[in-house]
Amino acid sequence: MPKPSFENVRKLEDLPNVGKATAGDLRLLGIDHPSGLVGKDPFEMYESLCRITCRRHDPCVMDVFMSIVHFMEKGESKPWWHFTDQRKRVCQKS
Repeated sequence: MPKPSFENVRKLEDLPNVGKATAGDLRLLGIDHPSGLVGKDPFEMYESLCRITCRRHDPCVMDVFMSIVHFMEKGESKPWWHFTDQRKRVCQKS
């Protein structure tokens, strides 16, 4: 499968690191199109998802959210695990 290109993203499932389940989570958050990710805070998205679903999700969901916001704002596709260390640093400070 070719690497996602910023110019070719038309639906949530076109985003890197996003499959059917994550696309469903994004829709729960009111994000129906990739452009809706621009300017979003991945940590707030995660907290909202946990609140809406009444359960704590795996912290790696934050990594995925970080990766797709980064992709939509910078046009650079990176694997979700590239953001794990950054997430851990931010969460340690909180």
